[in-house]
Amino acid sequence: MKFFPRLLHVFLSLAIVLPLASVNAAVLKIATIAPEGTEWMQEHRAAAATISERTAGRVELRFYGGGVMGNDKKVLRKIRIGQLQGGAFTISGLAERYPDIVLYGMPFLFRSQAEVDHVRAQLDSELMAGLENAGFVSFGFAGGGFANFMGNTPLVSHANLQGKKIWVPDGDLISFSALESMKLSPVVLPLADVMTGLQTGLLDVIVSPPVGALLLQWYTKVNYINPMPVAYTLGLMAIEKRAFDRMSAVDQAIVREVLTATYARLEEINREDNAEAMDVLLNNGIKLVESNPQDIPYWQSVADATNSRIWSETAQDEGMYLRLLDLLTEFRQATANEAVASAFN
Repeated sequence: MKFFPRLLHVFLSLAIVLPLASVNAAVLKIATIAPEGTEWMQEHRAAAATISERTAGRVELRFYGGGVMGNDKKVLRKIRIGQLQGGAFTISGLAERYPDIVLYGMPFLFRSQAEVDHVRAQLDSELMAGLENAGFVSFGFAGGGFANFMGNTPLVSHANLQGKKIWVPDGDLISFSALESMKLSPVVLPLADVMTGLQTGLLDVIVSPPVGALLLQWYTKVNYINPMPVAYTLGLMAIEKRAFDRMSAVDQAIVREVLTATYARLEEINREDNAEAMDVLLNNGIKLVESNPQDIPYWQSVADATNSRIWSETAQDEGMYLRLLDLLTEFRQATANEAVASAFN
């Protein structure tokens, strides 16, 4: 019986150590609408494998693709009850938890990718910090490019849009209000229901980047695309902070490092894919139609008024929108000055 005290000591040691190990281990279940087999899912699964390897299996990311967990609202509900720990969202999908996250997606705000890059270099970190204060950890945006009007009739002018049922993503209050202010007919639907809306006639017009229309097969239900930048689109992964904080500091650092690098790669991939997707759409018979130049100032002025009003009513940081406008003014003036200088050289 001399060995009994030694066994008792080992048992008590394990009883102390094993619970500590399980506290630091984590299984993070993350939902996304991205279909299996896409580059988006491949990048996420590669990140999960890297995280598992570098944490010696202490952190496991399980992805549920193809929208099997439902739309953004359902995913947030499942996160709230602990069935999921995170999701890959569009920015409007997180607006109910952090209204300011829609900052970059307001209609007719940006006119070029260069403007987006200039603003994001200054404000991305503020939005990530605000989202974390709202209870979610994120790892950067993956820009999806500019959304364009697409439909079965040429969408050249404001008159062409009147009477058409235009899709607005669930949670995108600003775009809904802007379209209503233009006397148009917005229809709110979650992303997963857009194809059904096009098939049944519930929708006449969608506003989507080319890569989204290609990836989700929406392009098969439209005949025309207007390349005018309507709104900038972004995706991001958000993990509930309470679940994230249960990991050790070392594991948190690894997860942040790997997923931040993943979203930087996705940003580059998305830019290339969006340009290629436009070519694919045109090669598949979709016709390109340009906006009537006389209509563009009207759309922009109505959107500017709506953006300002809704932001002041809903935002947590009202000054952030003003900072964005200052950055845009600064960039546009600098660009105009460069154009004038180059004209005289």
